[in-house]
Amino acid sequence: MAGRINDDDIKKVRDAVPIDVVVSEYLQLRNAGGGNLKGLCPFHDEKSPSFQVSPSKGLFHCFGCQEGGDTLAFLMKIDHLTFSETVERLAAQAGITLRYEEGGYNPSHQRGERVRLVEAHQVAAQFFVEQLESPEAETARKFLAERGFDQAAAAHFGVGYSPAGWDHLTRFLRGKGFTDKEILTSGLGQESRRNPIDRFRGRLMWPIRDIGGDVVGFGARRLRDDDTGPKYLNTPETPIYKKSQVLYGIDLAKKDIAKSSRAVVVEGYTDVMACHLAGVTTAIATCGTAFGGEHIKILRRLLMDNGSARVIFTFDGDAAGQKAALRAFEDDQKFAAETYIAVAPDGMDPCDLRLAKGDEAVAELVRPRTPLFEFALRQIVARYDLETSGGRAAALDEAAPVVARIKNISQQHEVAVQLAGLLGILDTQFVVKRVAQLARWARERGGRAPAPGAQGPRDRRGGPPPAPRPTASAGPALHLRSPAHRTERELLKLALQYPHLVAPAFDAYGADEFTAEPYAAVRRTIEEAGGAEQGAADVTAYLARVRDTAPDDRVRALVTELAVEAIHAKKVDDLYAGVQLVHVRLRAVDRRIAEVQGTYTRLGSHGDPAQVAAVQNELWVLQQYAQTLRNKGAAAL
Repeated sequence: MAGRINDDDIKKVRDAVPIDVVVSEYLQLRNAGGGNLKGLCPFHDEKSPSFQVSPSKGLFHCFGCQEGGDTLAFLMKIDHLTFSETVERLAAQAGITLRYEEGGYNPSHQRGERVRLVEAHQVAAQFFVEQLESPEAETARKFLAERGFDQAAAAHFGVGYSPAGWDHLTRFLRGKGFTDKEILTSGLGQESRRNPIDRFRGRLMWPIRDIGGDVVGFGARRLRDDDTGPKYLNTPETPIYKKSQVLYGIDLAKKDIAKSSRAVVVEGYTDVMACHLAGVTTAIATCGTAFGGEHIKILRRLLMDNGSARVIFTFDGDAAGQKAALRAFEDDQKFAAETYIAVAPDGMDPCDLRLAKGDEAVAELVRPRTPLFEFALRQIVARYDLETSGGRAAALDEAAPVVARIKNISQQHEVAVQLAGLLGILDTQFVVKRVAQLARWARERGGRAPAPGAQGPRDRRGGPPPAPRPTASAGPALHLRSPAHRTERELLKLALQYPHLVAPAFDAYGADEFTAEPYAAVRRTIEEAGGAEQGAADVTAYLARVRDTAPDDRVRALVTELAVEAIHAKKVDDLYAGVQLVHVRLRAVDRRIAEVQGTYTRLGSHGDPAQVAAVQNELWVLQQYAQTLRNKGAAAL
């Protein structure tokens, strides 16, 4: 049975390490006033900091997810440690010798698993560093030298060498008191017929540290011709190593990333080394996996995810590098930071670039140049035949959601105009309006923009979205005998009385789809109150919110009227709601078709060929969408 840590020692450890020092190892903290600090909560996704730390009280609390506690609670939660493991870890940092009751000092087999595995990695890292000086490691030293890394550089990054024998490290770890089970669990050894053998043999070794600085894994580069293993071999998934949650170099780069609000994402270990040695000390890399959501969370906490932050991705100029860049873009909207891509003109990676052209060339490479969205846009458009109307329509289908992701509204508008030029569509407002509608659709859903090619409001229905909401509707006066007005009124009643039947489709409708100005005003009011989807859970509270949001008594009175007026149907269900949704949308599409046909007629046979083609393309898309609505009904929404 493990001995219990002495209570006085626990208090001593808790007092010895300030909570703000511990927390700042994981996220950037800023002054919150009143002696407190604030940052983005590491325990849930957020864009505005609700996580606060009180150094004077030694406590933290998140006002978003309600997590809170002291230094020990923070480490237990973020690193998934037991209480004993947390105290032991902090005690080691503070140089405090712990006393254990019920048996004196804690022997090695009583210590927490994570602590033991980290210790095994620390011992292994030192072993590999020492082996780099051995005669056998000549090939490893030559590899480093050929890439411009001297002994000091290797020491700075803790680069080492694993001997080519079967069990050199295993025997060394046993001599340090580690059991075979610990060696296997750590990923440093692997099963053989009789005893564990080394996982890494005859390879150049890079220690991979977590954000707190603990060695949790290794990356190993093949050196020998008779090594039939992969070029790069990484530590397997272990209790302390998850490749989707680690970034190589983060321990060295974190402070400069937080200080400069800038991070450079490269592809390999040598690229990180080259960047840091060239003065780009914010460089980090993934470890044998694509840059993904968990990596973004790490960087967001360091960058504080503000609008002035910059994330620069560097990728090889080959097809694989371009694919990696597009993959990175898939998660781009999760950043508030601006994202850029840097590709050397000759396709060299930072390591090769430094070797060929020096440190300044590396520093120049990662200065923000091409926005990642622009790179992604050009890659998408290049895949289509823009000489045909079908090719331009398909390219627009995939590219418009890319532009809609741009966070800066003025920049979004500017790029939408550029997209129209790339596609050869002279009616730039058609593209601008479509992008704006997709962006609004994303905002209505909490910022979740559709991926390139995904089905947004237009894409989901197969036709163009309504134009952006005008500041005032110019529709005709209310006339209840009009079939259009009757359908619009019925749909608004459904949206107020039975929001669950029409959401979320209704929330993607623009106010300009309601031809009567009073109805358009009610539609805008529902949107400003949070949308019909917000009313599904509690209709009473939703109606009160819509009424409170109304801009004046006239609109408020109409909301009340529509909320109490009976629905003109014997059975109010999904089928009836779908019919109203389709009728309103179809009439809006038919109106736009009439407008485009008028434009086409005015251009005639003597119009500019490019403009005529653009109008024909839009007309074709609209007609196809209208036909889909007529054929499939609500299924086309």
